[in-house]
Amino acid sequence: MLRFVNACITVAVAAWLAGAASAEFAGKVRVIDGDTFDVGGTRVRLHGIDAPEQDQTCDAKGNRFACGVWVTAQVNAMYGGRVARCEPVDRDRYGRVVARCRVAGRDVGEEIVAAGLARAYRRYSMAYDLTEKQAEVADRGLWSFNMTQPSWHRQTRAVGRLPVRAECRIKGNVSSKGSRIYHVPGQVDYERTGIREERGERWFCTEAEARASGWRRAKR
Repeated sequence: MLRFVNACITVAVAAWLAGAASAEFAGKVRVIDGDTFDVGGTRVRLHGIDAPEQDQTCDAKGNRFACGVWVTAQVNAMYGGRVARCEPVDRDRYGRVVARCRVAGRDVGEEIVAAGLARAYRRYSMAYDLTEKQAEVADRGLWSFNMTQPSWHRQTRAVGRLPVRAECRIKGNVSSKGSRIYHVPGQVDYERTGIREERGERWFCTEAEARASGWRRAKR
């Protein structure tokens, strides 16, 4: 009998927790980046979309363009300070609530993708597949630039081939013999050189900074 009672309590608690996790919530929006909001104090990752990272750049007819910063500004103009109502879907590894949100009854994720400010994140949802294709055909927003998929950008940055700060792109490498050599964009070994901070390697914003720190420029 005791086991039965305990089992019933466990089921009831689990059901209550599931209901609490899926409960809608609402609040004023503070835009963190193109796909992440603070909604009434809750950090929200918008479900089904993937916007460029804050440090991400795009190619605009041969010129590097801080498209991650630009997207954040555009999304902030659309939703900053407005009230959103969100429906939780999951929780990601960073502790953020993954949710579908609406502002004035309109799907926020769909509007951002429709404006060309984010890609449909098909790994998790096909909800915005057609919306993205329409934005691409119309050459809206990011579709008028050359942009690396945000997920690829994050993976590349994770292995030390992209800087955390977009303006600091010089790679300070430490060779197997302990020599400190820096590589600038365009040099032969730049792309294949990764930064491993545990070995004392680091990023520099200027060549002068690299030289002052004891690094010398790579010969090629």
